[in-house]
Amino acid sequence: MAYPLQFGWKNDTVPTKLRNFLQQHGVSHAVLTQIKFHGGQMTINGRPAWSVDEVAIGDVVTIVLPPEPANAAVTISDQPLNVVKEDANFLIVNKPAGVASVPAHHYGNDTLVNRAKGYFITHGMPLQVPHIVTRLDKGTSGLVLFGKHHMAHSILDQQLKAHTLQKTYLAVVSGRGLPDHGEIKAPIKRAPDSFIKRTTASDGQAAYTEFWTINEGPEWSVVKVRLHTGRTHQIRVHFASLGHALVGDELYGGMVLPNLNHQALACTDLQFYDPFSRQTWQVHQDPDDQIKQLLHQTNV
Repeated sequence: MAYPLQFGWKNDTVPTKLRNFLQQHGVSHAVLTQIKFHGGQMTINGRPAWSVDEVAIGDVVTIVLPPEPANAAVTISDQPLNVVKEDANFLIVNKPAGVASVPAHHYGNDTLVNRAKGYFITHGMPLQVPHIVTRLDKGTSGLVLFGKHHMAHSILDQQLKAHTLQKTYLAVVSGRGLPDHGEIKAPIKRAPDSFIKRTTASDGQAAYTEFWTINEGPEWSVVKVRLHTGRTHQIRVHFASLGHALVGDELYGGMVLPNLNHQALACTDLQFYDPFSRQTWQVHQDPDDQIKQLLHQTNV
């Protein structure tokens, strides 16, 4: 069973239309539509209001989000969820390599989304719909961000599109000799001979990766990576296109090591603005133990 959620703000700026005021607080057009047509409510000083009504200085605006029914197609997993940080609106977890982010036909019962749903239910949370915002490949570990309700997801999605939600990765790539700082701007598309693999191509979707070389090992380099776009396999494809495929990434020709069973890539840092608390979240997570072993060999 799902329950509605309530949020309120005081107008301390200038008189404005209600829809403009709500948009300034991260309420998207899609959320406004849900409120209007699916059982939500908007009020000014406790009185029902419409999006064209004026909000004066000192007025208190409240919205009630409609209930979100749980998706019966998403099964519940009781496998552990490594929670890094959470509050009433957002959840950040540390995903292990080998666990998919979202259900698919070949792994539909124990993805991160399934585990999050089990976590929500076990802890008696009012909503049971985990809205995943940032996804990682199955073989990539690290931080993944969820919104706990539709509005939280909408806010974060807007920040993703505006490139204000920052994701930083640590990667170990094959070979040496990368510059201290570099940018990779190469469009990406699906490889013509594979359903899974991607490749760089002039007719692909625009993709932009920025990186900093931290150190070098015997046969590899350690880089910090920031994504400015979010294409499938972007980091893996971009470094492979430079001749520096990720260590452990067999799909893109990376060197294979006996003590590493996944690509050496981890999302270590997330940063985004929380309009509910009016604070910025900055969350760090060290990479997993297998990647740490590589870093130890390069004194990082």
